Amino acid sequence: MIPAWVRMANAHNGWSANVSQLSNGELLTVTTTDPKEVQHIRGLGFIGLLASGSWHQQHHLAMAKGEFDHEHLGHNH
Repeated sequence: MIPAWVRMANAHNGWSANVSQLSNGELLTVTTTDPKEVQHIRGLGFIGLLASGSWHQQHHLAMAKGEFDHEHLGHNH
């Protein structure tokens, strides 16, 4: 799920998102050069980051309608 989110989130609000594979999961890193966005990222935390962005609502609406192709994002729900 995280690699798919990273592909969608990169450049959102000037963010730079990256995912690294760990032996026990994945490490999500989100950075920015904008000091206001640093506070925003920290305030959102992991779940807030995953739920942010205008693509998130479209993703779940498509899933609810049975129109979402999970394979194109490389993850399953």
